[in-house]
Amino acid sequence: MDAYLHEWGGMLLRWLHVLAGMAWIGSSFYFMHIDAMLKPAPDLPAGKGGQMWEVHGGGFYQVRKWLVAPAELPPELLWHKWEAYTTWLSGFALLAWVYYGASELFLIDPAVADIGPVTAAAIGIGSLLLGWVAYDRLCRSPLGRDEARLAAVGFVVVVLVAFLFQQVFSGRGAMIHTGALMATWMAGNVAMVIIPNQRKIIAALRRGEAPDPALGKAGKVRSTHNNYLTLPVLFLMLANHYPMLWSTPWAFVIVGLILVAGAVIRVFYNLRHSGRGNPWWCWAVAALCILLAALVSLTSSPIGREGLGLAAAEAPGAAPPPAEVVEIVLGRCSMCHAAEPVWAGIPVAPRGVRLDTPEQIARQAGAIRVQAVLSRAMPPNNVTGIEPRERRVLAAWLAGR
Repeated sequence: MDAYLHEWGGMLLRWLHVLAGMAWIGSSFYFMHIDAMLKPAPDLPAGKGGQMWEVHGGGFYQVRKWLVAPAELPPELLWHKWEAYTTWLSGFALLAWVYYGASELFLIDPAVADIGPVTAAAIGIGSLLLGWVAYDRLCRSPLGRDEARLAAVGFVVVVLVAFLFQQVFSGRGAMIHTGALMATWMAGNVAMVIIPNQRKIIAALRRGEAPDPALGKAGKVRSTHNNYLTLPVLFLMLANHYPMLWSTPWAFVIVGLILVAGAVIRVFYNLRHSGRGNPWWCWAVAALCILLAALVSLTSSPIGREGLGLAAAEAPGAAPPPAEVVEIVLGRCSMCHAAEPVWAGIPVAPRGVRLDTPEQIARQAGAIRVQAVLSRAMPPNNVTGIEPRERRVLAAWLAGR
C-alpha cells in the first residue's frame, strides 16, 4: 500500500503544481506583454501610464495601467499572488514527497556522497532558504542598481550552485534542486517584494498620500527577474525526467547554457512586444546554446555514451538476484532496457534504466517493484507477454530483499 499511496500522492501534487504553474506563468507573461505594448492614454499625463486594447472571446477589452497609482481606488482589487504561492507550495510539497520521502531512490547517490536522508533534506531545504537570502541581499545592494552586472553575478551563482549540488546529490537531485532554488527566488520576489510594496502603495493612497514611486519600480524590477527566470526553471523541472541531461558530470554546464537560451528567448519577445524590432539573433543564440547542451549530454552522460558506443563496463553494484529473476527480466524487459536496445524505435534505454545485467537488475529493484509488480505498467501493454506467475516470482524476490 505504501507504494500505491506514494505514487498517487506524487501524481496529485504534480497535477496541482502544473496547474498552478500554468496560471502563474500565464499571468506573468500576459502582464509583461501588456507592459511592453502600452500606448499613451489621452487622459493620463505623459509618462504616468498607458493603455492597450485587446479582442478576445467575442468582445473588446481596454486595459489601462497607472505607473504609480490612480487618484482613487475602486472598492475591489484583484490580487495576482495565489498563483505564485500555490505553485511554490505545491512544488515544495512535491519535492519533499518524491525526493525527501524517497531520498535513497532519487536524492542520495552513495557514489557521490554517503549521506543520510535527514542530512540530504537539511542540505536541500537549507540551500533554498540561504539561496533566497543571498539573492535578496544582492538585489538590495549597490550591485542591484546595475541590471547587467547583477545578471552576470546571478548567472555565476546559479552555475556554481548547480556544481555544488552535484557534489552532494544524485544527478537528478542536483538538477531539480537547482531549478527549485530559482523557483524560490521567483516566489520570494512575489511574497517578499512585489505584494508588500503593492500593499504599501494602497495604504498610502487610502491615507491620502502620494505613494513612493520607488515601491512600484522595485516591484517591476523583481517581476522582470521572474520573467527571465521562467523558461530556465521550467526546463530544469522537466529535465529531472530525462537522465541524459542530469547523468553527466557536466550537468552544471548544461544549466548555464539553458540559462542563456531561456533569457535570450525572453529578450526576443520583450523587444518584439514593445515594438523595438525583431532581434532574430536571439533565436540563433538560443539554438546554439541548446545544441551545445545536447552535445555535452551526448558525449558525457552514460546514456549518450552508450548511444555512441563509448561507454565502459560498469562496476558491479548490489548483489545479483536469483537466476530465475534474471531470466525473467532479461526475457521480458532487456530488449528495451539495455545498452543497445533491440526493440524497434527505441534508440536508448527508456529513462536511462538498464536491466541487461544481474547487477543492473538488482540496482533497479525499486523501479521493478513499482512498474512490473504493483502497477503492471511495464512492459507497456504487456507487449512481451510477461505471465502472472513471473510477476509473482519477481514479487517474492522483492519481498525477500
